[in-house]
Amino acid sequence: MSNEPVTFWDHLDVLRSIIIRIAVVSLVFGVLAFCFKEPLFAIVLGPQDGSFITYQLFSQVEQWFGTLVGMDVKEMVAATDFHVALINTELAQQFIIHMKVAFFAGLIAASPYVLYQLFKFISPALYENERKYAVQLVFGSYVMFILGVLFSYFVIFPFTFRFLGTYQVADDVANTITLESYISTFVSLTLVLGIIFEMPVMSWILAKMRLLKASYMTQYRRHVIVAILILAAIITPTSDAFTLLLVSIPMWLLYELSILIVKVTNKG
Repeated sequence: MSNEPVTFWDHLDVLRSIIIRIAVVSLVFGVLAFCFKEPLFAIVLGPQDGSFITYQLFSQVEQWFGTLVGMDVKEMVAATDFHVALINTELAQQFIIHMKVAFFAGLIAASPYVLYQLFKFISPALYENERKYAVQLVFGSYVMFILGVLFSYFVIFPFTFRFLGTYQVADDVANTITLESYISTFVSLTLVLGIIFEMPVMSWILAKMRLLKASYMTQYRRHVIVAILILAAIITPTSDAFTLLLVSIPMWLLYELSILIVKVTNKG
């Protein structure tokens, strides 16, 4: 075995090979997702129909526990026969959207391999205790991001789409929603919620670095709630109060979870 020191260019070669492998695997998953067009878009377009699992579950909840607050919310969860038709207005748009959705699906499917390769690259430079924290960080970040994606898919986006897709200022003003608008809102909300769900992980990192204390977070809770409402108003694709609450309440709960995590971490 050679004892020659590893140079910067050696590290660069290793990184290049890792990037190539990541690109190839992501491309393979993207091509596979592209080939399975019908199952892929059955998932992506699921919330446009009243048979979607979220609508069915909340309809059952309404039957069990009575009507929900607000007339609009009641109508939204009670009617399970709704369907919002999507249209396409550009010649190549459906094909382009197909490629984009397949690309993002491929990235999500390949993400465990991507994280493994990146961790494999940096782990030799870490001490044993640092490697343990790195594993916890990578795993926790991935789990929280996936939870954010799932929360957006099953809760945030369906209610946002159903409320706005069926909302009318007058009976003679029909909604005409494009596929591009649907996909754009779907992807943006999914990514935003995935990133927002990283809040407990970032709090844990700052607590480990002794840069964040639970008492400080508790002291400024009211300020953070106001900031959350402002941030939710910025990142939501619409200006209605219903969507604002759907985004801001989970953010507030994540903040409370972050306080608990910081408190436990500081005691440790």
